[in-house]
Amino acid sequence: MKAETAPPSDKPKIPLPTLSQINADRITQLANQYWSPQTKESHLPYDASIVESIYQAEILGSHFSVRRIMMLEFSQYLENYLWPHYKAGEASPAHMMSIIVMINEKFRERVPAWQAFLKKPEHFPAFFEQVLRASVEDDQTTSNMREQTALLLFLNHCFGSMEVQLCRDQVKRLVSLSMWISLQEGRRNQEFKMVPKWRKYWRAIQKKDKPELLDKLNWERLYLQRLMIKFMRILEAIPEDGDIDAHAVRYCERFLELMIDLEALLPTRRFFNTVMDDCHLVVRSQMAPLTRRPEGQLFCQVSEHFALTL
Repeated sequence: MKAETAPPSDKPKIPLPTLSQINADRITQLANQYWSPQTKESHLPYDASIVESIYQAEILGSHFSVRRIMMLEFSQYLENYLWPHYKAGEASPAHMMSIIVMINEKFRERVPAWQAFLKKPEHFPAFFEQVLRASVEDDQTTSNMREQTALLLFLNHCFGSMEVQLCRDQVKRLVSLSMWISLQEGRRNQEFKMVPKWRKYWRAIQKKDKPELLDKLNWERLYLQRLMIKFMRILEAIPEDGDIDAHAVRYCERFLELMIDLEALLPTRRFFNTVMDDCHLVVRSQMAPLTRRPEGQLFCQVSEHFALTL
């Protein structure tokens, strides 16, 4: 009996580089100088400008080329250079974004992603805060929209990895009952009437808050509302006719995918759903000019799926 053959994939395959190409590649040469385990005894001292140069040339400069990012992943760039030298308050945006890109690549390749962080977890909270603050910036240049989309993808991986305590400890604060600080008092009281025990929890949270940490805590609690407002600003700036920024469209698609995943998980949905409803996110997404453009076809499909999940 003849075995059935799998249908051909529509996705073009990325040609794998030969061994000679790998050895001659700039990334391999830098790895040998700075972080490759095989050349550990002769490494040059850590140089932050190397991270900047690689980010500008190999990631931004290549327009986030999968092939170049694969080369960086193959060289163990994250494990042996980026994360060991990440320091809270000192790491540049390029350093942070390089880590983001490498984690996203690990998920794309379906290989374990969090091991490097687990070996050195003390800087992860500061790194995560740096990611959150970068993700609500307003710069909408082409390169920045690519970066913003990468940040969304990383956040989605974090929310989808709540079984990893490192991730769970960071994301749970964003979706707890305390995020209802963004609601008007009337709406909040209405929700408390439906589930009275939440009012008790709300008061307990307020008593527990330390005054010196209140600004930071409230920034985290308002984070997802800020992110939704930013998304709606980008979405509604896309005109019904004329030129269109494909990277802005991709950002909007990725954002709705993140929202779908947040709604699908009970630990994130419980309180987030109310804040999302208060922002009228679904209605505004369905009424956006992008939904009336051919380029918005995928966005429409995602938006319709999103509405069905509620």
